Amino acid sequence: MRSVGQGVRKKDSAALLSGKPVYTEDVSPKNCLQVVILRSPHAHAMIEEIDVSRALKAPGVACALTYHDVPDIRFTQAGQTYPEFSPYDRLILDRHLRCVGDPVAIVAAATREQAEAAIRLIRVKYQILPAILDAKTAKDNPICIHPEENWRALVPCGADNRRNLVAEGRDESGDIEAELAACDIIIEQDYSTLANQQAMMETFRASTQLDAYGRLTVISSTQVPFHVRRNVATALGIPKNQVRVIKPRIGGGFGAKQTMVCEIYPAIVTMKTGLPAMIVYTRGESQTISSPRHAMNIHVRLGATKDGVIRAVDMFTLSNSGAYGEHGPTTVGLSGHKSIPLYTHNMKAFRFSWEVVYTNTMSAGAYRGYGATQGMFAMESAVNELAHRLNMDPGELRARNIVRQGEVMPAYYGERADSCTLDGCLARAQEMIGWKEKYPAKTLPNGHVRAVGMALAMQGSGISAVDTGSVEIRLCDEGTYVMAIGATDMGTGCDTILAQMAAESLDCPIENIAVHGVDTDHSPYDCGSYASSTTYVTGMAVVKTCEKLIRQLEAAGAKLLACDAEEVVFEGDGVRSTKDERKVTLGEIAAAQMTASVDTIAACASNGSPISPPPFMAGCAEIDLDPQTGVVEVVDYVGVVDCGTVINPQLARVQTEGGIMQGIGMTLTEQPRMDARGRTMSNSFLQYKLPTRMDAHSIRVDFVPSYEPTGPFGAKSIGECVINTPAPAIADAVFHACGVRIRNLPITPEKILLGEKEKDA
Repeated sequence: MRSVGQGVRKKDSAALLSGKPVYTEDVSPKNCLQVVILRSPHAHAMIEEIDVSRALKAPGVACALTYHDVPDIRFTQAGQTYPEFSPYDRLILDRHLRCVGDPVAIVAAATREQAEAAIRLIRVKYQILPAILDAKTAKDNPICIHPEENWRALVPCGADNRRNLVAEGRDESGDIEAELAACDIIIEQDYSTLANQQAMMETFRASTQLDAYGRLTVISSTQVPFHVRRNVATALGIPKNQVRVIKPRIGGGFGAKQTMVCEIYPAIVTMKTGLPAMIVYTRGESQTISSPRHAMNIHVRLGATKDGVIRAVDMFTLSNSGAYGEHGPTTVGLSGHKSIPLYTHNMKAFRFSWEVVYTNTMSAGAYRGYGATQGMFAMESAVNELAHRLNMDPGELRARNIVRQGEVMPAYYGERADSCTLDGCLARAQEMIGWKEKYPAKTLPNGHVRAVGMALAMQGSGISAVDTGSVEIRLCDEGTYVMAIGATDMGTGCDTILAQMAAESLDCPIENIAVHGVDTDHSPYDCGSYASSTTYVTGMAVVKTCEKLIRQLEAAGAKLLACDAEEVVFEGDGVRSTKDERKVTLGEIAAAQMTASVDTIAACASNGSPISPPPFMAGCAEIDLDPQTGVVEVVDYVGVVDCGTVINPQLARVQTEGGIMQGIGMTLTEQPRMDARGRTMSNSFLQYKLPTRMDAHSIRVDFVPSYEPTGPFGAKSIGECVINTPAPAIADAVFHACGVRIRNLPITPEKILLGEKEKDA
C-alpha cells in the first residue's frame, strides 16, 4: 500500500520542532483575566460564612464569585457520550465541600499575581465534618458525602448517593461456585493499585471569551471538545448552540483531559464580566485536584485443574471514585471485562462484581487503560501465582488457556475474537526476551539477581454501540483535499493516521490531504479521543467518506467528459472514461467547481460499531534486583502487539514504548501519598517520581498483525492496551528474583526488604 503501513512523519512535526504557537496559551486572547481558585483546606466541610468584599476592592480584580453567584445546576465533568453514566453531582461552586482542594471561590484579575493576592483576602468560616478517606468503609457509612436532593444519575448503574454508591453491579456466566468446587487448585488473593497521576507535561488550561454575537467561545486543551461544549452549557444553564469549543494542539492528556477539569471556571467569569478569561493550573493543582486513575482493590478467585486448565474466575472490584463520580461507573467495568476474557479458551464460568464508592478524596477520572490496567494487574498476577503453585512455566500455562481467533468471549460482552494473534504475540515476546534461557532467574557475579516475568493484556477499540466518529472531506483548488475531523490529536498522531487512510482511499500523496483540528462550529461530531476509538471508529468514517467522495468525483468527471457515470473510473489523479480513454484531471474538476457546470464536491460520513474488537499484547520484563538494597531496575522490556493492520509503524512503536514506560512508572516509582487529613502530599515531581528514559535501559517493540474485518484496512486500536502488562510482569520477575510476592503497587525497595524479612521469619 502507498500510505497505510508506512512510517509517515506526523503532520504537525515541523510546527512543533520550530516552536510555532500551537498550544492553548499561544492562541488565546492576550488580554485575558487570570482566574485563580480558592480551595478548601478540609476533606469535608460546609461553608458557614464567606466574605469576598476585601478581595473585590483589591487592585486589578474584576470579580470574586462564591456559591451565591453561580447557577444551582448539577452537572458532570466526565467527557462521555450523552446520557453519561457518570452522575450529575457537581455545582460550579458549592457550599458543601467534599475533598481537600474543592473550589470555594473564584477570583479573576488582570494578572495572576493580583488574583492570588486577592484570594488571600477572602475570609471563610467552615463547619468541619467527619470525612471518609478509606474506600472500604464508604458504602452505607453514616457519613453521607452527597445528601443533596438534586443529585441525579441519568443511567441506571446501581448508583445510590444516600449509600455513597456511584455504581454497583454483577455480570456472570455459568455456575461459578460449582466450577470452583471442581477445581484442583484455587488462587484467592487481594490486589490493589493507587490513584496514579497522568502527569502530562501541559497542565490543565482553558480560555473563554464572548464573540460578536454573544456566544461563549472556549479554547481548551481537551480530549473531548464536543463533550466540553455540552457540559459547559449544562453547568451554565444555556443552550449548547451558545457554546463553541476550539481544541488547539494538546501537550499530553493520557485520559486526564477526558474530564472537564478547569473549563467551567473561566467560562463563568466571562459570563459574569463579559471579558476574556483564562485559567492555567499549576503543577501542584494538577497533582492534587485533578482526575487521576481510580484506586482499586480487587479480589480474585482463580480455579484450575492440576494440569493447568483454567476453568473459573471470580473477581470483585472495589473502586474509589473520590468526592465525585466522574468515570466511576465505566472504569470499573473494564477491570473485569478486559482481563477475564483473556482466558476464554477453557473457561466454564466467570463472575465479575463491582462497587464504586464516594470518599472524601480527590475525584478520580480517566487514565490510559481506564480500569483495565488495574484489573490486568490483579488477573495476570493471579495467573502467575497459579503457574508457581503448579510448578509450571507461566508461558506454557498461558498458551494452554488464552483466547484463540474465532472464539466467543462471554466475559467480553459475548463478542467473538475475529482478529486475534495473541498466541503469536506470546511466542514472539518469549523469543525476543530469551525466555527459555533466562526463566526464572540467575545470580550475577556481583550478587545482583536477574529475573524475568510476563503478562498478557487486551483492551478495546472504542465503545461498542456508543462511540461515533465523523469526517468531512472536500475537493480544493488544484485537485487537493481538506479533511475536517472531530477527533482530537493529543500527540498520538491521529491527524496523520487519518490522513494516511484518506490518502490510501483516494490514491494520492499524503501531502495532498490537509487536516483541520477540532472546532465544534466547523468540525463534524466526534466523541473525542478516548476508549482507543480514533483509529478504528473514526478511521472507518474516513473510508466511508472517501467512498462517497469518489462517487461524486466520478459523477463530476463524467459530466465534463460528456458520458454516463457508469462509463468512468476514478484513478487518483483524475477520472478516466472506460469507453475511449479520455481523462479529466482532479485539477480540472476542481476548477470546474468555480463555474456553474459542477456542484461543490464534498462528502461527510459517520461511523459507529456494534462491536469493539480487542487488540492484544504480550509483555516480558527482565529486571536486575540488588538484594542488599531492594532496588529494582528494568534492564529489558519486550512488548509484542496485535493491533490488526499497523497503519503507521513509527507511531505505533512510540505509542507502545510510551505506554510501557508509563506502566513501569506505575509499577516501581509513582506513589501518590495522602495524610490523615485527606491532603495529597505528592504535589510535585519532587515527591511524585516519574521514570525517565534513563530508568528503562531497553524497551523493544514488535507486532504480530491480524486482520480485523470490521476495521479500516483491517486495523484495531493500540493506544491503551500497551500500558497494561508492565505491572504484573515486573511483579512476577521480582518474585522470581527474591521470592517476595507484592500485590499492592508500587513495588518499592522497602516492600521487597520487608517481604524478605517476613519470608525468612
